[in-house]
Amino acid sequence: MSDQPIFSAEGDSLAMQTAAANAQATFKFFWRELSWEARRIVPALEVAAVKMAFLVDSDDPRAPSVENMWLNDVDFDGVSISGVLLNEPQWVRGVSQSERVTLPFGQLDDWLYVSQDQVYGGFTIDAMRSDMADAERAEHDAAWGLEFGAPGVVQLVPASPAQALGRDLDSAADRQTLQALEAGDHPMALNMQEKVEEGLRQFPQMLTDADDAGWLLLHREALAGNYPVLRQLLLHGADASARTAAGHTPAQLAEIGGWQRVAQLLRGET
Repeated sequence: MSDQPIFSAEGDSLAMQTAAANAQATFKFFWRELSWEARRIVPALEVAAVKMAFLVDSDDPRAPSVENMWLNDVDFDGVSISGVLLNEPQWVRGVSQSERVTLPFGQLDDWLYVSQDQVYGGFTIDAMRSDMADAERAEHDAAWGLEFGAPGVVQLVPASPAQALGRDLDSAADRQTLQALEAGDHPMALNMQEKVEEGLRQFPQMLTDADDAGWLLLHREALAGNYPVLRQLLLHGADASARTAAGHTPAQLAEIGGWQRVAQLLRGET
């Protein structure tokens, strides 16, 4: 993606502001997909990246207030997003292409992943494409080497075309689709239930072993919204009150991630 041309757009337009807000609101689907991509022996995602708004500190009157740049190798702790910078900064100082950077979640501008040539997310990209003439849009898509589909429409998860949404997420049908997606589970979470249960029986330390960041498996699965896995962890005695180094319980991480059904499970309400 670092070789992609930059297509300019008015970053503070209402359409772009709405697109960025909806990218933040649906980021959970991106993060859930990455949680399963990390488990796959054969990767399924050709691209997985986030666009972040870097604040620009410059005396140059031509300088924008922010510079939007893409990151891959993304990590998320519920507060900040980190990743490897794919673009060469034009205005931002102190960071370079290929450097790992960390920014607050509130500076997320967009997310995108590609699987089997299908683009998921890309809210701000769609806002830009929607303003392009047909020829310019075709040039844009050819430069990316991706098929973005009809302008004005985004997809969040691999599913039937009926689950595509309008970019603004403002119709009754969009809200209904979002509710259905939030209430559903990732196919791998459903397919892996027996293997998770078997693994917990054989290796009960999976419940209590923390990773390098001090997070338990329960914390990771809560932030990613993996309800079936969390249910197995709880059934095998996982401690739902355990906190991360930052003080977050699994239920709090689920709420931060936007997974209310998962938070209810972790609070014992279901």
